[in-house]
Amino acid sequence: YCCFLMTALGVTAGAHRLWSHRSYKAKLPLRIFLAAANSMAFQNDIYEWSRDHRMHHKYSETDADPHNARRGFFFSHIGWLFVRKHKDVIEKGRKLDFTDLLDDPVVRIQRKYYKSSVVLMCFVFPTVVPWYLWGESLWNAYFVASILRYTISLNVTWLVNSAAHMYGNRPYDKNINPRQNTFVTLGAIGEGFHNYHHTFPFDYSASELGLKFNPTTWFIDFMFWLGLVTERKQAPKEMILARKEKTGDGSA
Repeated sequence: YCCFLMTALGVTAGAHRLWSHRSYKAKLPLRIFLAAANSMAFQNDIYEWSRDHRMHHKYSETDADPHNARRGFFFSHIGWLFVRKHKDVIEKGRKLDFTDLLDDPVVRIQRKYYKSSVVLMCFVFPTVVPWYLWGESLWNAYFVASILRYTISLNVTWLVNSAAHMYGNRPYDKNINPRQNTFVTLGAIGEGFHNYHHTFPFDYSASELGLKFNPTTWFIDFMFWLGLVTERKQAPKEMILARKEKTGDGSA
């Protein structure tokens, strides 16, 4: 479970909210931790993940969206990884500037040593630690803490691309596909408030703050309290309310 949380944070707090959207700033020790956690996630390096995600937001639900949900649940969930990218993804992607990602030395180093870091963080570390520290069998450690955890974390992330684009309400913008999906929120530690996120992608919380279940936001807030996070971006309440009234479906 601890490995799952670390894996999830490497994607949600790291590749997603920090590097893809620049919704907050993180100091070097935190960026190093998030890069290591991202290697444990084994979902492509930070540069590739962030590049594809920016394309997803800019060209959402079009052929230039790497996991276009209009092509069906299976395609947006996992099928997009089995086929060549649509030509629009490649052509329009070449027109965007992603140099800010490589300006971060942590991103460059993780990209350079990605394969070895994945072997270490995704497979060796979760297997060896329980074996060495409390006598777990290598068989159980490998297949539970490594393989099972990896499989679950992959599918939870993919559900944001599939289920959260098809099932749920749209209280902020009824004209776009992304939805508020409680099941995805629980599994993806706060990433299921997807209608909100696509309406206000710059918000570090990816949801309205309050009593909503969002462990990734709690983590970022804790890092802010420790002094490792600065400049958290947030949508003003007035902006949120105005958007609800103008384009929301009236469900919240």
